[in-house]
Amino acid sequence: MVPGVLIICHGSRDSSWVTLVEEAVSRLSLKRKLPVEVSFLELVEGRLIQNGIDRLEEAGVTDIIVIPLFVSSGSTHVDEIAYALGVKAEPDCDTDLVPFRVAARIHYGEPADDDPDIAVMLWDKVKGLSLAPEREMVLLVGHGSRHDGFRQRWEAGMSSLAERVRKLSRLAAADFGLISLGTVRRRAEHWRKLGYDVLVAPVFLSEGYFTKVVIPDRLKGLDYAYTGDTLLPHPLLPHWIERQVNAMVEALEGEQG
Repeated sequence: MVPGVLIICHGSRDSSWVTLVEEAVSRLSLKRKLPVEVSFLELVEGRLIQNGIDRLEEAGVTDIIVIPLFVSSGSTHVDEIAYALGVKAEPDCDTDLVPFRVAARIHYGEPADDDPDIAVMLWDKVKGLSLAPEREMVLLVGHGSRHDGFRQRWEAGMSSLAERVRKLSRLAAADFGLISLGTVRRRAEHWRKLGYDVLVAPVFLSEGYFTKVVIPDRLKGLDYAYTGDTLLPHPLLPHWIERQVNAMVEALEGEQG
């Protein structure tokens, strides 16, 4: 058994976005030395998922540990990638992805969801805005999904993550809004009417159109605090990946006896 790691994220035409991901992965400190590839669902030529699989298999890897670097299990991308890797027989929604060529065994990890490390990262990014915790609430903002099944996963993960951030921050309250469902402004207005100061935390890997344009547009005219700072860069992201990889390697070694 020769394990290797394939970290998969969405991809962007913006090279700085790709660099942020690569820098985070370069800081991995795994319990044992393993070949690691970073691949992208789209937009990064020569670094697509099939390219990463091929490179790992050429290096002799027999067991590929896949870490889906997405913020929610409600992402349709997490589901379609699992299908295309052969982890599941059918996708839960329509996809243009066709099955990849894979000889190695695939061991599919988990997206971020409500992991405690992610809660710490979010609070680290927004706590500089806090002036009076007793009258403040934090509003997590994510992309969301309109697809049945995926919507519920987004909502469950964000609800749990918001509660983790509330306990960690000791703010008066926490909530979430999803862009695709049109709930961001509604939730911010709700908490303002109750008299709370609203701190907005984007649940996105890195800056882009949604954090720079869409979120401010949805909240236009409201009184709120927002920096636009995203999960990356942050030293805990490599730690989140390490925990998954180390646990999966230990499980594989246990199977080997």
